[in-house]
Amino acid sequence: MEAEQLADEYRRRFEPHSAYRDRVWKVLVDHYFQRFVEPDDRVLDLGCGWGEFINNVTAGQKYALDLNPDVDGRLGTDVTLLAQPADQPWALDDGTLDVVFTSNFLEHLGDRASILAALTQAHRCLRPGGTIVCLGPNMKAVAGAYWDYFDHYVPLTERSMAEALELSGFEVDRVIPRFLPYTMSGKREAPVALVRWYLRVPLAWRLLGGQFLVTATRPG
Repeated sequence: MEAEQLADEYRRRFEPHSAYRDRVWKVLVDHYFQRFVEPDDRVLDLGCGWGEFINNVTAGQKYALDLNPDVDGRLGTDVTLLAQPADQPWALDDGTLDVVFTSNFLEHLGDRASILAALTQAHRCLRPGGTIVCLGPNMKAVAGAYWDYFDHYVPLTERSMAEALELSGFEVDRVIPRFLPYTMSGKREAPVALVRWYLRVPLAWRLLGGQFLVTATRPG
């Protein structure tokens, strides 16, 4: 997808709820995802969108990778942007990172080969013992609604995500088939306090979750 088309699509989809999304992501990071990141860690947000995760996480060094030309103006001053394709060699040295985080991105790549190429770059850039955290829509949970987004190309489930990580050299250590609800786009804005409650109640995940959460480690 061309960069300007990507930017336009993002604006149409997320601009009306951008402030709300940032508030929700602050809760998600503070109450769940920060556990994967130590204060001194070097973290990359793969397919960072408008930077909701990387802007809110506490880390020693922050990197964000995305081709959307709108991204640069939305990232914090402490975030280094890598404006490049995810499936091409990343502009980072081997073993540079402690954590790679990716949310609702891999399904937007053109094919499975591109996903494996991106995961291979994550493996290369992570130090031994480093962690990758993958969040994304679970085709088994959302079914036909998966195709409501024009730029979804590769359907994934928690099992296919885990298999792709293993094929890329990772050791999978956590698989949650249903975690967060499918989308915050085009829906009513639930109270942020409800998000905090949701994160504390795994039973609600099994009932309402439409996204998998899979984490893996680069072997030492």
